Amino acid sequence: MKKILVSDVMTRMPITISPDTNLLECAKKMVRKRLGSLLIVNKRNLVGFISNKDILWALIKKSKEDLSKIKAIDISPKKIAAIKPTSTIEEAIKKMKKVKFYRLPVIKDNELVGIISMKDILNFYPELYQELKEFAQIREETKKLKRIKIAATRKMTEGICEECGNQGTLYKVDGALICESCMDST
Repeated sequence: MKKILVSDVMTRMPITISPDTNLLECAKKMVRKRLGSLLIVNKRNLVGFISNKDILWALIKKSKEDLSKIKAIDISPKKIAAIKPTSTIEEAIKKMKKVKFYRLPVIKDNELVGIISMKDILNFYPELYQELKEFAQIREETKKLKRIKIAATRKMTEGICEECGNQGTLYKVDGALICESCMDST
């Protein structure tokens, strides 16, 4: 795995959009192509990156604005993590873990040449799946412990949730009595 390069497993010719593409068009393209993200390119230079989570964020935070009026570049993160095609798969995995993204644009001489995703790596090196599965389990257990710790510090009572209206065990959060599922979504 140390000798396998990013260029060996990356997706060449990734689906891209221009900076002035609106979010409605981005969403349509993601659905049609079954993608989780799009690269924003201006004359083969990577200028941004937009994911389905960014579009959902825009729907919630900018709900008054029409999605067809918001440009992709306007909500793209300012800093973009990328990798070189000459990097190893091992370096790509380390970078993905560090920046907490499962996709990295591949840049050579300041031009976009491809994208590498965790799916690409797993298709090439399926033995890695078990290791990643263990990391996911550790992350989930950490979240559970955090929820238990929070629940232990809050007083519990029975009643009707002020958020969703369901009856059950309630926790006091910011002065409101809410159920566990509403507490997880905050």
